[in-house]
Amino acid sequence: MTESEGKRAKMVKEKKGGSLLVFTGGAAVLAIAANLAITALKHRKEKNAKKKDLAGSKVRVNLSAPEILKLSEQIIANSKKVHNSVASVPLDKVTYANVIEPLAELQAQQFPLVQSCVFQKMVSTREDVRKASAEAERRIDDHFDACSKREDVYLVIKAFAVRGEKMNAEGRRFVQTLVRDFERNGLNLTASKREELQRIRAEIDELSIKYIQNLNDDTKIFLFSESELVGLPLEFLKELDKSENGKFKISLRSHHVAAVLQFCKVGTTRKMVAGAYGKRCGDTNISVLESLVQQRHKYARLLGFSCYAEYAIDVRMAKTPKKVFEFLKDISASLTDLATKELNMLKDLKKKEEGELPFGIEDLLYYVKRIEEQSYDLDFGEIKQYFPISVVLSGIFKIVQDLFGLRFEEISGDVWHSDVRVFTVLDLGSSELLGYCYLDLFAREGKYDHTCVLALQNSALTISGAKQIPVALLISQYQKETDGSSGLLRFSEVVSLFHEFGHVVQQICNRASFARISGLCVDPDFVEIPSLLLENWCYESYSLKLISGFHQDITKPLKDDICNSIKRWRTSFSALKLKQDILCCLFDQIIHSTDNIDVHELFKHLHPMEMLGLPIPEGTNPASYFPSTVIGYEAACYSRIWSEVCAADIFASKFCNDVSNQHAGMQFRNNVLATVGMKDPNDVLSDFLGREPSIQAYIENKVNYVS
Repeated sequence: MTESEGKRAKMVKEKKGGSLLVFTGGAAVLAIAANLAITALKHRKEKNAKKKDLAGSKVRVNLSAPEILKLSEQIIANSKKVHNSVASVPLDKVTYANVIEPLAELQAQQFPLVQSCVFQKMVSTREDVRKASAEAERRIDDHFDACSKREDVYLVIKAFAVRGEKMNAEGRRFVQTLVRDFERNGLNLTASKREELQRIRAEIDELSIKYIQNLNDDTKIFLFSESELVGLPLEFLKELDKSENGKFKISLRSHHVAAVLQFCKVGTTRKMVAGAYGKRCGDTNISVLESLVQQRHKYARLLGFSCYAEYAIDVRMAKTPKKVFEFLKDISASLTDLATKELNMLKDLKKKEEGELPFGIEDLLYYVKRIEEQSYDLDFGEIKQYFPISVVLSGIFKIVQDLFGLRFEEISGDVWHSDVRVFTVLDLGSSELLGYCYLDLFAREGKYDHTCVLALQNSALTISGAKQIPVALLISQYQKETDGSSGLLRFSEVVSLFHEFGHVVQQICNRASFARISGLCVDPDFVEIPSLLLENWCYESYSLKLISGFHQDITKPLKDDICNSIKRWRTSFSALKLKQDILCCLFDQIIHSTDNIDVHELFKHLHPMEMLGLPIPEGTNPASYFPSTVIGYEAACYSRIWSEVCAADIFASKFCNDVSNQHAGMQFRNNVLATVGMKDPNDVLSDFLGREPSIQAYIENKVNYVS
C-alpha cells in the first residue's frame, strides 16, 4: 500500500451506514424511531429527485464497460506525459515547480479516476462492467509498475532531494517517500543488480502462488457419523454434503475445521480434524516456504538490508526487527501467569468431562467456549434481535458525531445500485464540507463477498490551491429480510461495522496535502489503529444502549446485565488466544530475520515455549498452511497486535472514564487523524498521549477481567 508511485489506496475491511442523528444523551434512543421515519421519507423523496454530481468529487460511479477501458487508457497516457516531462528536466535545473509539483498533482488527479475504473469490479451488477474493470486494473497496474522502475524519473527526483530546496516538513516527507519508493525497487542499484532484483522478485511471486495453490488444491474429505459430530449446530450439519452411506463430509477448509474444533463434543473427532488440518501440504509447502524465505533474504540484501525482516519493517512504525522481538516478548511474558490460570481452568473442565485424556491444542477452542457458556449469560442468537441494521447505524452516526464533531447527512447522488446511499460529511460546528461517504450495504449477485473500505478520493492540495476532499466507500454483505427490509446483525457484525467505520472516519478526517501519503495510504502499522479504537464503543453500556433496540420495539435497548456480560466476555481467555497469535508472529519474524532456519524444529521449539508446555500435535507443522507469512504480511504478522496495543493505550488514556469525551475525540481527530501521513506516526501518537505508546493498558485490560 505504501510502495510504488500512483498505487491505489488498499482496502482495509468491512460494512456501512445509515442516517443523521443530532440528539444527545438519553434522548438519542427515544429519538431513533422518529429519526428513521424522517429519513425514510427523505430517502424516498431523494430517490425521485434528479441525481446530481458531488461537488469536489472526481469519482465516476456509473461508467460503462467501454468508458472504463477508455478512461484507463487516458489515465495511462496522461501519466506517461507527466513522467516524460519530469524526466526531461536537466539535473542542474530541478525545482519543486518542475519536478515535485507535477508528480503531486498527477497523483491527486489520477487517484479518483483510477478508483473509478477499478472499484466497479467489486460492486457492479453487470458482468461486462466487472470484467472491464478488472482489465482496466491490470493495465493500470502494469503501467504503475513500469513507472516505479523509471530510472530517468528517479534521477531527477533524487537530484532535487539532494539539492535541498527549502520546503515545509510535509513536503520533505513527500519527497523522501518518492525517493524511498524508487529505491525499494532498486533504482539506486546498477543495471545488472536491478535485473537480478527483478529475477528474484519473479521467483518470489512464483513461489508464493505455488504455496497458496497447493492449499487450494487440497480437497481432502473426512467422513463422520452423526454421533461423531455431536455438538455441532443443526444448521451447520444441514449444509454438509453426505456420502452414499449417509456420513457427513468434513473438508479441511477453515470454516469446517473451526466449527468442529469449537462445537464438537467428541474429543477424538476434534483431534483427528486438527491433526489432518495441521498436516496439510506437509513437506511440499515447507520446502516452498524455505525457498521463498531464502529468495526474500536475497532480495533484501541486494537493497542493502541484512535480512528480509529489516527490509519489511524499515517503512513501518516498529522500524527494526529488534523492536518487534522486544515488543512481542514483553507482551508474552506479561501474560504468562494469566494464560497459565486460563489453561488450568480448561484442563480441569476437560478432566471432568473426558477423564484423564491429556489436554491438547485441539481442545482449546472447544473448552474456551464451554467455560464461556457457563460463565456468561449470553445468548448471541437472542442478542441479535436487538441489533436492527438501521438502529445500529443511527447509533454509530450519533457516536461519531459526538466524539469527532462529524455530521453525516444523506444526499441524492449518482449511484450504481438502488441500495447504495450517499452521505456528505460535515464539520458539526462550522458545517464545512469534509468529504463524502458511499455505503453499499446489502448482498447481491456478483458483488465482492467480503466487507471492506475503499478510498475513492484522497485528501490533496492541488496546484490551484484548492483542497481536494476525501471520498470513502464502505462495502458489506448484509442480508435483507425476506420482505426486503433491512435485517438484524450478529454482534460480531456490529463490531465489524464499528471497525470499518473507523476506516471511514480516518479517510474523511485526514488533511494531508499529498494524495500519496493521505487517508489510508499511511504507515501500515498505523492504519488499523483508528478502527481498533472505535471497536471499544461496542463494549460500553452507554454506546451499547445507543446502538441497540429490540426489533419489535426499538425503544427497548439491551439491558444493563447483558451489556456488562458483553464487556466481561470480550476479554475471556484473551491471554491464551494472544499467546497463540504471538507464537505465529515470532515464527514469522524469526524465519525472516535468520538464514537457513529448520522450520520443523523451529515450531517444535516455539510451540511449547509460548503455549505453556502444550506440544505441537505429532506430524503437524503450521508452516505448511500459514498463508499470512507468504502473501500480505510477511515479516509483519506482528502488526495487528501492535495496532491493538496503541488503540488500547489511546482508549485507556483518553476515553476509558468518559466514552463520550468530545474534547479527547476532537483532539484525536485534529491532532492524529488529520496529520498522520504528514508526520511520522510515532511522533503523532507520542504528541497526542504525551509519551510513547505503552503495552500497559493492553495488558491490564486482559488481566482485569479475572479480577
